[in-house]
Amino acid sequence: MSTPSPYLVAPEDLATLLPGEPSFRADQLRTWLYRDPVLTVDEMSNLPASIRASIGEDLWPFNVEIDQSADQGRTRKWLFRTPDGAAIEAVLMGYRKRTTLCISSQVGCAMGCTFCATGQFGFERHLEAGEIVAQVAYANAFIRRYPIPGSPERVTNVVYMGMGEPLANYDRVRESLRRLIEVSGMSARSVTVSTVGVVPGIERLAGEPWPVYLAVSLHGADDETRSRLVPLNDRYPLESVLEACRRYFEAKGRRISIEWTLIDGANDSDEQARKLAKIAKRIRAHVNVIALNPTPLSDDRPSADSRIHGFVETLIANGANATLRETRGQEIDAACGQLRLRSATE
Repeated sequence: MSTPSPYLVAPEDLATLLPGEPSFRADQLRTWLYRDPVLTVDEMSNLPASIRASIGEDLWPFNVEIDQSADQGRTRKWLFRTPDGAAIEAVLMGYRKRTTLCISSQVGCAMGCTFCATGQFGFERHLEAGEIVAQVAYANAFIRRYPIPGSPERVTNVVYMGMGEPLANYDRVRESLRRLIEVSGMSARSVTVSTVGVVPGIERLAGEPWPVYLAVSLHGADDETRSRLVPLNDRYPLESVLEACRRYFEAKGRRISIEWTLIDGANDSDEQARKLAKIAKRIRAHVNVIALNPTPLSDDRPSADSRIHGFVETLIANGANATLRETRGQEIDAACGQLRLRSATE
């Protein structure tokens, strides 16, 4: 029987993979996995060859099936394939002062948002905490060997905005947060958890010890509009989501982000912008406006450039803090709402 990937073992239990070895060997292994990740076991230079051999070649809980780059190498997308055949995608984006990794928390998504490729292809399973954290570790190991020019040579920011609804996989996501923050040493303030409005999850997250950022995908400023685009709104209506956000802000003192994908004729009117501005001021949130990235199973199309800029201008004129987010990785299906598109259609 092959040895499981060490990422599938809790950091505190790594000694179980090293029977008969002194405890400091598990500490060394933990450092290589979480603090200074490497691409291969052979790079764990202070571990004896016998230990490296016992760990085996399956360091990662997945294989890299597709590795694509865009934006002159500043954006990279990996499609990881797990032993059970599941596809996981993560996107690395290099900027001048930060290196951001967008990670997945589920294989597929059950939320069914009409404009998102991940939701269009359905839900398969939750990711384990180790599978989530390994995406970050792999990115760190990769850019350690292949730096992104002009960007920090380590992941500085992690966003749970890839495949899946993080708060629908709460316990495993919580454990992944613990490992990233308490074991890997990431600042909680550099981690963002995204949700389409799973109210019980927002309330549980507010009670955790880590002041991570919360990003809420609204996409509609009233129940009628939002329910058309985000079916979960029928279960957790807008008012309950906003109250949960208010409580989160009070508990953490961290400004919430509202994610808003602009869709032609669906949620891009000045009326929606005015309603959204009122919401943003009420919960003291910042609005990230994102132009829709088209997907093949939806007839939704992005708003015209003039409408996009008009929407943002109306938000600002009505007192909201708002930013038009730069689109990265569209040509490799790595932009918002496109993850899983390539793996599902090829």
